[in-house]
Amino acid sequence: MASKTPLKTTFDVDRVLRPIFTGGSVSIDNNAKILATAIGEDAILTEPATGKHLAQIEGDGETISTLTLTPSGSHLIVCSRSLSMRIFALKRASDDTLQPTLLRTLKPHGTPVVVLAVDRTSTLLATGGTDGGIKVWDIAGGFVTHTFRGTSVLVSALRFFDVAGRAEQASKNGKSKKGSRNGAGAEDDEDETETTHFRLVSGSQDGKVKVWDLNKRSCIANLDSHVSDVQAIDYSPEQQAIVSAGRDKTIIWWDAKSWKIRRVVPCLELVEGAGFVDNGELTWSAGANGCLRIWDTDSGKELSGKQPARSEEEAFTTGICRPGMPFILCVQVDHTLSLFQLPKKTDASTLTQIDPMRRISGTHDEIIDMAYLLPDRSFMALATNSEDVRIVSVSESSITEANAWAPSSASHFGQDIALLKGHDEIVITLDVDWSGHWIATGAKDNTARVWRVDPENNSYTCWATFSGHAESLGAVALPKAVPAESTAARTDPLNHPPAFLITGSQDQTIKKWEIPRQRQEKGQKTAVRSAFTRKAHDKDINAIAVQSSGVLFASASQDKTVKIWSTAEGEVQGILRGHKRGVWSVQFSPSNMPVIQGDDGPVTSKGLILTGSGDKTVKLWSLSDFTCLRTFEGHSNSVLKVAWLKMPVNNEKSKRPVQFVSGGGDGLVKVWDANSGETECTLDNHEDRVWAIAVQPETNAIVSGSGDSTVTFWKDTSTETQAAASQKALELVEQEQELQNHMNAGSYREAIALALQLNHPGRLLSLFTSVTTKSPPEEGSLTGVKAVDEVLATLSDEQIFLLLLRLRDWNTNARTAPVAQKILWTLVRSYPASKFSSLSVRGARGQQSLKDVLQALKVYTERHYKRLEELVDESYLVEYTLQEMDSLAPTLENGEDALMQEAGQDTIMAG
Repeated sequence: MASKTPLKTTFDVDRVLRPIFTGGSVSIDNNAKILATAIGEDAILTEPATGKHLAQIEGDGETISTLTLTPSGSHLIVCSRSLSMRIFALKRASDDTLQPTLLRTLKPHGTPVVVLAVDRTSTLLATGGTDGGIKVWDIAGGFVTHTFRGTSVLVSALRFFDVAGRAEQASKNGKSKKGSRNGAGAEDDEDETETTHFRLVSGSQDGKVKVWDLNKRSCIANLDSHVSDVQAIDYSPEQQAIVSAGRDKTIIWWDAKSWKIRRVVPCLELVEGAGFVDNGELTWSAGANGCLRIWDTDSGKELSGKQPARSEEEAFTTGICRPGMPFILCVQVDHTLSLFQLPKKTDASTLTQIDPMRRISGTHDEIIDMAYLLPDRSFMALATNSEDVRIVSVSESSITEANAWAPSSASHFGQDIALLKGHDEIVITLDVDWSGHWIATGAKDNTARVWRVDPENNSYTCWATFSGHAESLGAVALPKAVPAESTAARTDPLNHPPAFLITGSQDQTIKKWEIPRQRQEKGQKTAVRSAFTRKAHDKDINAIAVQSSGVLFASASQDKTVKIWSTAEGEVQGILRGHKRGVWSVQFSPSNMPVIQGDDGPVTSKGLILTGSGDKTVKLWSLSDFTCLRTFEGHSNSVLKVAWLKMPVNNEKSKRPVQFVSGGGDGLVKVWDANSGETECTLDNHEDRVWAIAVQPETNAIVSGSGDSTVTFWKDTSTETQAAASQKALELVEQEQELQNHMNAGSYREAIALALQLNHPGRLLSLFTSVTTKSPPEEGSLTGVKAVDEVLATLSDEQIFLLLLRLRDWNTNARTAPVAQKILWTLVRSYPASKFSSLSVRGARGQQSLKDVLQALKVYTERHYKRLEELVDESYLVEYTLQEMDSLAPTLENGEDALMQEAGQDTIMAG
């Protein structure tokens, strides 16, 4: 007989797709192994090749104004709007993450620092403020080496460079320099004979470019030709030239010897980044057009040719290319980081169309909907509050350092694979067919689209567009029925699109569309006509689901109802009424659905349907009579998404557990038992509404997408948890038996240690009571048994703390207080007072607990002593009273005489 499959009762966070960049500053080291980005006031460190999260540095309460990594990646410098500059040392931990260590905090300028630069040796740091001031710092020492004052406007660009000294030229020009500068050239001549000149070039908001000599501590050249912000500066030692570009839409090449202009090129766009590549033979630029442009450094001719116009969100805000980097990094307005391969002049033919070799999404914005793609579920489609649908990899990374940046390298978890571009407005909903190769999307542009996904050929194309709704689409659904084994649609799903698409809109209608067998050509005017259109609801349609057999489909609306339709004719088969608010989600039960126990017995009819509503409930309905079988309550906000968990197949159908998952506006994900109506577990890792839920059909892993821009992958750990619980219970039984054996054998050390470990205060009290009441006690023993004294004198800090907790509890009861006082007295005599004040207790909360425990012991001990003092005082009163009574009574002899006399008189009288 097959064993019973356990319910899914525990899920742990496995992986998370989280934002790494929400605007501001970006930096990368020369080896492209660390990417530093800003999220508000926090700095995030990521490994760009694998997407691995390396570290997060919390802010100082103010937004980061700029940050930079040293070329070697050994230090990170972060400047914030609070005028502080923090320098962190970065070291690799054993798990290959980074451990940032704060070296020092400085106040570099009286105004915020907006630009930073580090020299090639990672020893000098230049800071530029909004007041026009420039300072050069020693990174290791944390002190200022140079202070320069340019124009009193914002410094927008900085760049270190060094040139070899020209001793021969200096000796030839020495006399003329001395003569022309009235004897002040002796020192200059000496500087000219040095092997290297360290220089810093700066650009400012007024278009001024200045070259500063660090040896002479002065400005040696004013390059005055730009008329607006200079956003980019770079130096080429091979060309002995400087390139500057800015928002005056020009690129200028300067001769680094004569400081004269070599060439000026109008690029007709606001330039945000520029620099030299290919040993200075080529120059790249990136700006408001959203295109990477390549220029010939010698001629100034553009080699990249005319490129298609990009949207405003694709415009570049900055660009980075450091010596040794395998790519050019450009940052877009929508917080996407685009990585371009380094161009070469010898490959001029490939420069006409330049596309990113990889994209890194800084943030996925609000996750509205999502679904697994492909038969192996290695990709996921995300609708992210944008007109584009993002396809990301969710498979385990197989990237090595050797092939990290190869064009054909495997994808890593969270890597952006493609963008489905076509909609003009935000995509609200999406659905995927049985094969995972076809995606349907609905957007606010009143259209639906079907996309074909073919990653092997890097093909992500729009197959057909469906226009006809009068308002935005809130729901789309594709059939999930798997074709027969021998059919072409089963063996070659890429060339056989789904049969139909059903759409629901805010115009309160639903439409069924026959998906064309051939792809619509771009610009084709012949629109696809709907097979039928039905006025479905009185309010917006939020969700549509197609039954696994394809015979029925359901529509859920804000009018609080769910309608069941026949797919072929579009006729209403039933209406589900019972929710008190709009219905957000609907799902048909799987084809292999086990028997559900309803209030009137088992339900073995046509199937079930699940709905989630704004009334905070989930309802389970029967498709045979369209009645509600069970209502699930537990969410504190609207239920926005429901999904069935995979049904196990290795059990008898009647014994299979039936579970489903729901996501709500309270940010929680709940797993429910459909039979009991109870919550099996609650998953909490989101800070905003959970709009999207997906279930991996093979592993039963739950994926939740939220408005907080995160996608959480929950791993089913029910089997491991139950196995661990069983093992722990077995160990507990064995330890309890062992404790009893130690107590019977008089092994006090083992018994006390085990009783503390097992948290058995009753048995521990019984043990100490028998010891302290032993008669007669052993001579010289504090407790009564010397072996126990030795145990109490050699406890660890954690054991002492646990014992103090027990003593605190016993000390509050007058019946057990004597034992507690005896053991406490033994502890005090066995350790110095400093031991108790400095016990190593984990965490700050632990230290506070230690203080509370000692205070409680003190208070009740004082109460016990006060009670004893009162008893002593009362004993004196009793003793005094007895003494006084003795003094008033006659002595024994006098009393006997009196009694004899009285007895004689009585005798005479009787005679």
